[in-house]
Amino acid sequence: MSATRSNLKSGALVLMLALAAASPAVGAQDLTVSWNPRSGDVWVDTLLNDVNRYGYEYREPFIDEMVRYHAAPRPLVVELIERRRWAPGDVYYACSIAAIIGRPCRHVVDMYEADRGQGWGVIAQRLGIKPGSPEFHQLKKGFVPTYDRWARPIDLDDDLRRAFPGRAKGGKGPGGGVVHAGDHGKSGAKGAAHGGSKSAGHGKGGGKPAGQATHKGGSGKSASHGGGKGGGGKSGGGKGGGGKSGGGQKGGNKGGGKH
Repeated sequence: MSATRSNLKSGALVLMLALAAASPAVGAQDLTVSWNPRSGDVWVDTLLNDVNRYGYEYREPFIDEMVRYHAAPRPLVVELIERRRWAPGDVYYACSIAAIIGRPCRHVVDMYEADRGQGWGVIAQRLGIKPGSPEFHQLKKGFVPTYDRWARPIDLDDDLRRAFPGRAKGGKGPGGGVVHAGDHGKSGAKGAAHGGSKSAGHGKGGGKPAGQATHKGGSGKSASHGGGKGGGGKSGGGKGGGGKSGGGQKGGNKGGGKH
């Protein structure tokens, strides 16, 4: 009998621990489904819901984003997510608004908590960010570099497509890869490095003048190797112009020694 009771207690304990471990995930999922930021812009609402999904799945990278790029104090972000049970989308939007108006993130947080039922659209307007204003456009544009840092695809609305004309649908560049912040211009630098250094090296015998093929010195191997090592094959025509500037002179001197 005692063994049976012990087994029942153990089973009940395991069940309680399993439910406790699963409850945060279930709560987060339910919040993502039912949560409505009411920003006044359908595109912003959609993105904030996606920020929720990212924040719940990648908690530390989300917190790092808020701290490094939105001037949010780390203790505040952790407190909002863990103790106050804020949605990541709320945290993101509060700190994004704060950055635009030049106020601390905590100022916007306190204002939103005091009148949460009004939604973000009303709170933003009270802080001077009205729909269609330059500040609101800046607020929307801020999603793009954030998603680039997360390597997360983003579909732009018509307004943002005009602001980012080079981006394809889904936040991907013309080549099909996700465009990351700070990567612009790297492809051009690589293009200059590859090919530019060997642009003059078409055929290693390009630097060998005709008429020196009878010399045994610098051009003695030119007949069989196309002038690759004669007459300064490593000078202008061999490997990128000016690799060994004295090559031609040495070849000529040796060639002139034996006629």
